[in-house]
Amino acid sequence: MPDSSDLAERRGQTEAVYQPAEDSHLLATAAADHVDATDVVVDVGTGSGYVGAHVAAEAGASVIGTDLNPMACRQARDRGLEAVRASLLEPFAADAVDVVVCNPPYLPTDPDDERSDWMEVALSGGQSGLKVIEPLLADVGRVLRPDGCVLLLVSSLTGVDDVVALASDAGFSAAAVAEDSFPFETLTVLKLVR
Repeated sequence: MPDSSDLAERRGQTEAVYQPAEDSHLLATAAADHVDATDVVVDVGTGSGYVGAHVAAEAGASVIGTDLNPMACRQARDRGLEAVRASLLEPFAADAVDVVVCNPPYLPTDPDDERSDWMEVALSGGQSGLKVIEPLLADVGRVLRPDGCVLLLVSSLTGVDDVVALASDAGFSAAAVAEDSFPFETLTVLKLVR
């Protein structure tokens, strides 16, 4: 299993904020195809704001980004995206959101190799790769409107079947709406609906 710093370097990630890479492009394109202009969208873990800004520009939707990293919030705002510093969906009221998009930190990381910088936060999914996905799926049903959906990017390094099972446990059915393969992983965008 490659460690997160190896994959970060392959993706050109050397800053304190995750910059658009192949995963970002895949999610942004898929999300723009599944969002309407009337939707309220939250881009969880917005990073540079690329995905949220793309969705806002292409679909005309109202998009808000969230990120723990204050530098990411600043970059997202510089892209024209409204962004709040927050953990996942914490600041949002119940039934307030039509679509949640998320490119979570999903790289499985050996606890002995973990670093404590912002790039590690942006990439590391913990030992299972599910450290952020689990709490996101546990809370996302609270903020979604009844006909809302989640567009979640998942890597084969984490395990798409594991994420589908977690989504099912949280009351969602999952369907792949986009996929792209690379030498070191396959990326899938899952659409989750109740």
